[in-house]
Amino acid sequence: MDAHRHFFHKYFTLYRPFVNELNRKLEDYNLYYAQWSIMYYLDFYQSMTLVELSRMLYVEKPTVTRTVNALIKLAYVEQIPVRDKREKRIQLSKAGADVFLQIRKIFDQYEQEIMEGVSDEDQRAVIRVMETVRDNIIRKGD
Repeated sequence: MDAHRHFFHKYFTLYRPFVNELNRKLEDYNLYYAQWSIMYYLDFYQSMTLVELSRMLYVEKPTVTRTVNALIKLAYVEQIPVRDKREKRIQLSKAGADVFLQIRKIFDQYEQEIMEGVSDEDQRAVIRVMETVRDNIIRKGD
């Protein structure tokens, strides 16, 4: 098998079980991985517009809107008043920030467990490869 085929095959055999396990861990919080990814970016950037989230996640804006609305219903996310009424800026609520920290601890432990036996050097090398491949995908798509 060509190296590139093998690389992507291995990626797909890793990605789905990983996301399935994260979804299982998120069940206690009534969340799915797609919702968690929005919470992750809101924690990192403090607040974002739906357009910014859509671009960051490479997901259509209606999909982001539905996911954010679900998070608002759970009271994990709140809308921030802005001058331009057409713009919807959101942030984690107090409850969302608390839940984020709880989940982050669970995920940190899980991620450390599944990286057992993989050196820091190997992890950094894989990160570099993934960043390069992602940059190539984005560049080729433009």
